[in-house]
Amino acid sequence: MVGIERSILPALAQEEFHLAERTAILSFIAVFGVTKAVANYFAGRFSDRWGRKPVLVAGWLVALPTPFLIMAAPSWEWVVAANVFLGISQGLTWSTAVIMKIDLAGARNRGLAMGINEFAGYFAVALAALATGWIAATYALRPEPFYLGVAFAMTGLLLSIIAVRETSGHASLEAEDRQANGSPVGTPGAREVFGRVTWNDPNLASVTQAGLVNNLNDGMAWGLFPLLFAAAGHGLAAIGALAALYPGVWGLGQLLTGALSDKIGRKWLIASGMWVQAAGIALTAVATGGAGFAAGAVLLGAGTAMVYPTLLAAIGDVAHPSWRASAVGVYRLWRDLGYAFGAILGGVVADHLGLRGAVALVAALTFISGTIVALRMQETLRRK
Repeated sequence: MVGIERSILPALAQEEFHLAERTAILSFIAVFGVTKAVANYFAGRFSDRWGRKPVLVAGWLVALPTPFLIMAAPSWEWVVAANVFLGISQGLTWSTAVIMKIDLAGARNRGLAMGINEFAGYFAVALAALATGWIAATYALRPEPFYLGVAFAMTGLLLSIIAVRETSGHASLEAEDRQANGSPVGTPGAREVFGRVTWNDPNLASVTQAGLVNNLNDGMAWGLFPLLFAAAGHGLAAIGALAALYPGVWGLGQLLTGALSDKIGRKWLIASGMWVQAAGIALTAVATGGAGFAAGAVLLGAGTAMVYPTLLAAIGDVAHPSWRASAVGVYRLWRDLGYAFGAILGGVVADHLGLRGAVALVAALTFISGTIVALRMQETLRRK
């Protein structure tokens, strides 16, 4: 669903709705980020209270209007409204999918499970971006590319209803095992969990700020990279291919990096991954042609693959099973607010300093985030 938007919504904003200011173009990402962030938080709380599967099914029901709203949109405000539905859906479905896989995998294979999970999502983003770029170049920006969205939403809903089983019992069993092994008992309240994940616990807080900055640069890449590629003279098909390269490397790489974090630990994979991201974004800021853009996308994808599943695995390492879903919800609240911050910051800076100036600023922020992890975070992987 997100991949459909990555290659063509910025072009749709310029060509069909005649938006010129980057801040206005990126408004759909800001709205998506805020609604997804809030939905993430409630997905965690609801999953702890009512179970995982009902939240997952509800999320796919909310997804259904999204492609129809964009296909029928008479104004840009309809596209923004469609991203409210998409953000809520993503928050409920993706948070619940993550929580369920953490439930099922157990401590030993948590990084591997997160790598497989994130591979599935972001390789699909790459394929959808590539497909919609080709469809838009062959037919039109609307409605043909969004037929895929209808199929995706219906498939996700049916699979969730028919094939998925509740997993909260696995978390309860893990909590009992920890209690039997002397782990502290007691479930903190919502305010305490929020404080721990946001700032009080140095490990959880380091993970949270890295997640926020990761999605800040992803929001910038989503909104500004297609405009940067177009300004360099690339057509829709080429933009779709370049937009697919970054999440493609990201998705495939996570099959290796998630399992690697189970072997070597979380901290330095996260810190170095943020630095590799920064290098890829900086290269994109100074590149002038397709080869430079492609190299920047590969570096950004590789760095994100190092970071993304490892952050979730680290949350699972630290948070007790009795409040882990809530911790994941708070982490993903802050992480996906990064989309909004990236869209707003990228749009404002691009309108004043140009596209390349905005991209360079985000590269600097990403490097600083990796340094915070290196200085504040301790290793969270428990080795027997």
